Amino acid sequence: MFIVRSSQTGLNFFLFFPHCPCGLFLSIRHILTLPPPPPVSVPIETRVQVQESVRGKDVFVIQTVSKDVNTTIMEMLILVYACRTSCARSITGVLPYFPYSKQCKMRKRGSIVSKLIASMMCKAGLTHLITMDLHQKEIQGFFNIPVDNLRASPFLLQYIQEEIPDYRNAVIVAKSPASAKRAQSFAERLRLGIAVIHGEAQDAESDQVDGRHSPPTVKTSRAIHPSMDIPLLIPKEKPPITVVGDVGGRIAIIVDDIIDDVDSFVAAAETLKERGAYKIYVMATHGILSLDAPRFIEESAIDEVVVTNTIPHELQKLQCPKIKTVDISIILSEAIRRIHNGESMSYLFRNIGMDD
Repeated sequence: MFIVRSSQTGLNFFLFFPHCPCGLFLSIRHILTLPPPPPVSVPIETRVQVQESVRGKDVFVIQTVSKDVNTTIMEMLILVYACRTSCARSITGVLPYFPYSKQCKMRKRGSIVSKLIASMMCKAGLTHLITMDLHQKEIQGFFNIPVDNLRASPFLLQYIQEEIPDYRNAVIVAKSPASAKRAQSFAERLRLGIAVIHGEAQDAESDQVDGRHSPPTVKTSRAIHPSMDIPLLIPKEKPPITVVGDVGGRIAIIVDDIIDDVDSFVAAAETLKERGAYKIYVMATHGILSLDAPRFIEESAIDEVVVTNTIPHELQKLQCPKIKTVDISIILSEAIRRIHNGESMSYLFRNIGMDD
């Protein structure tokens, strides 16, 4: 765990980082001109002892997702609770990627795990949350504390304009109808066309049924009157893969919020190549890139994968040179500064609509 006391720079707050400092933490420390953090040993069992008084201070806990996401959550909960029992005035969690955000809907005999995580964070003592590009904006309703859901799209749009040659000849692609709204937002801001891939194998999230699909399949004697049959919903049947929109002779830019299992992205890239796209980019906010994702990307038709540094992925970049990183530490640093000084956060949400 690393602790930075910022009173030396005129800002009277503490910055906590449970893991060894990654690039995102170091960038935030540099932007806020904070001194180097002293190392603190951490045993196998997570134990937190705050070495300096935080009574009446603003505390910011920066937590990125490590390979062991469950340990990451426990570290943050214990650290937040330690600051709460040490009488900190406010405790703001800075989670660039909110863990378990994909599990935000009810599944058959399942649970809404992101609601559970939100309740645990609030119970531990969190008074404010800063995050980025939640998988579903409705997750903010799981908290009973203020949540600032920042956007990475301005950084990704800037990358497209500055780093992709002839981007005016590009088309923004949604790899499934579910991500069409995000693709439309990018296309409208760049004044580009849009294409949607329909009929590909759906993600596991969208392919599962929710808790409402649980009637018994066999009628019993205690059922309602036989003449009053409840109509059954017709099962879905995926149509053949089609691309709605022209990508022939164009640069295809696939946009999404999370890239973890890259199978769907690889399949989308192959489809776009068959339809005539001569260069393919994939852009996402959170690059989890688990398992053999770097190898699959390297062997695929994808030319470049662009993600932000909300999640550390230095190892994946060494395995696959196609992976590029966009630094978003400046907006997190500005959010921390504004919250500490009691300034409005609306400046960070300029030109962001309800659909963004």
